[in-house]
Amino acid sequence: MLTNLLIGVIAAAGQAAPAPARPAAPATASQMAQQVESPAGYSYAPEGRRDPFVSLVGRGSDPKQGGDRAAGIPGLLVSEITVKGVIRGRSGYIAMIQSPDNKTYIVRSGDKLLDGSVKTITQEGVVFSQDVNDPLSLVKHREVPKRVRGIESRG
Repeated sequence: MLTNLLIGVIAAAGQAAPAPARPAAPATASQMAQQVESPAGYSYAPEGRRDPFVSLVGRGSDPKQGGDRAAGIPGLLVSEITVKGVIRGRSGYIAMIQSPDNKTYIVRSGDKLLDGSVKTITQEGVVFSQDVNDPLSLVKHREVPKRVRGIESRG
């Protein structure tokens, strides 16, 4: 009687239990590339955020390190310069600056440097406009004032 009951249940089901599923084969590179493709009309809108795919190595306020620099004033960095004196000329003030290799140059307002330019020259010193190379910064230029380095009074 029990065997007839079991045979009836199996017959009522109509089919045998499904075979266990085999694990899927690993996807090939071309199949993965098709899955990764972006949908039509997609674009990245950073809205003030940094691009996550831009490398942060070598970024910051270090401008164009390495390589050959131009000779003279166009090859100088604002941070390397020392203001030695200011002279009043016919067309306004001019400044005497010194490079790290102890060479002296004369600059006028508007002269270009490697990472900026001479913005204004006053009797007290020089104001440089320095380019900011930080992709996270909202400010692209900053003013760097440098006063005349005079001889300290002995007393």
